[in-house]
Order: sequence, then C-alpha cells, then structure tokens
Amino acid sequence: MSTYNFGNINGPANIGDHGRIEINPYAPASEALVRLSDGLLEQLHAEYPGLVRHGETIRGAMMESVGDGGPPNRGRIRSALEAISIGAAAGTGSLTFTQQLMHVMGL
Repeated sequence: MSTYNFGNINGPANIGDHGRIEINPYAPASEALVRLSDGLLEQLHAEYPGLVRHGETIRGAMMESVGDGGPPNRGRIRSALEAISIGAAAGTGSLTFTQQLMHVMGL
C-alpha cells in the first residue's frame, strides 16, 4: 500500500485548474452556461418544438442568475433537463446539450 497523496481525484478526468474538479453550484451563471442554454433552445426549436417550454425555463433561470448575481435555480433547471432527457431521442443535439448542462452544473 502506498501513502502517496494523489490529491483531488473524483471522476474519470481531472478538469479545472491544477487538475482539480471544481463545480461551484453557488456561482452565478457564466457566459458559457448562457451560451449552452441558447444552444439547447435552438436545438429544441429545430428538433422538438413540444419541449421548447422546458428550454425557455432553463434560459430564464440562467438570465435571472446573470441579472441578480445569485446562483441559478438548480431545482427548476434540473426538472426541465429531466423532462427534456425523457423526451429527446438518443443521438440528437438536444440530448447532447442536455447532458452537457447536467455535467457542467453537477446535476
């Protein structure tokens, strides 16, 4: 048995500064998160018009976070992402954006 300290390894890849996996659920929505939600909304318009309202919910939560400087409403976003993941077929852009948002937000 080794006593070597491997540090903060928590998952299949080390991401972030100095190989740390850092997901801060209390940070306000960043520009990248807003762009990701925009991409999801565009894909939903193209692939699943019936699920657009869930994409608008996510986009609204992101814009609210940007506006007030608080964290995004994770519960509302999680519910909308789950509804989209149930309705979107495998291999579609909508599902890919959904999975990316879940990963980035740590949901």
